[in-house]
Amino acid sequence: MMSPPLMKIQEAIVVEGRYDKNTLSQVVDTVILDTAGFGVFKDAERLALLRRLAANRGLIILTDSDGAGFVIRNHLKGVIPQEQVKHAYIPDVYGKERRKRAPSKEGKLGVEGMSPETLRQALLQAGATVLGEENNPVPRGQLTPVDLFTLGLSGTPDAAARRLTLLHRLGLPRHMSAKALLTVLNALFTPEEVADMVKGQ
Repeated sequence: MMSPPLMKIQEAIVVEGRYDKNTLSQVVDTVILDTAGFGVFKDAERLALLRRLAANRGLIILTDSDGAGFVIRNHLKGVIPQEQVKHAYIPDVYGKERRKRAPSKEGKLGVEGMSPETLRQALLQAGATVLGEENNPVPRGQLTPVDLFTLGLSGTPDAAARRLTLLHRLGLPRHMSAKALLTVLNALFTPEEVADMVKGQ
């Protein structure tokens, strides 16, 4: 069976390690860089390159869904202008990569363990600019932080549990903050659809 053609996108992508990079390079045609794990925290040259790419063509951050992945994501979020960055998220999937003897600390698969279709969907949901396609803007929702509060997804005693239920239902990582969830919900759903999902929990 032939693999689907590589998805050509405008934005550069940053992942955590070289195995993630290898996996992603079989799905997408663009510049892919890795952070060398936490190495990017002390690597001024690597960070300067990421900033330059973000300014020139936009940058998609695609880290693992575990705690370490979110530490790296949040670090990059703090040092690169947010209007130049898009966030792609992989779901929490438990298991271990074939090359590893044991699962990761949290027992979740990283980017390298995801299927090509999962990675493709993660990039599309993040708003990747696919080259060669008609760029009809995807209709975006208009949810605000106040709406999240009204729906019981932030600022209430059981908000964390309700948010966790919704994240699980949508196949999104449990470490995602309310602010990140809001961005993803607005990229994928109308306010009415979100309200219906929350009511159905």
